[in-house]
Amino acid sequence: MHNAERVTSVKSQLLDIYMSMEVAAHEQRSRSAAQRNLRARRGIELHREFKRLERDIADLVDDEKH
Repeated sequence: MHNAERVTSVKSQLLDIYMSMEVAAHEQRSRSAAQRNLRARRGIELHREFKRLERDIADLVDDEKH
């Protein structure tokens, strides 16, 4: 019976290790996704800023022509 208890204990430890690894992997994927979303959002913001600046500069040039 002692061997069965040892096997059960080892199985339990392996399951704990596996679950810890899965949790760590999930957390890493979540962090990576958050970073990608942040970069994408900042890219969109920069694009809009450049478009706004282009319009503002174009408006200034148009005002100087008149």
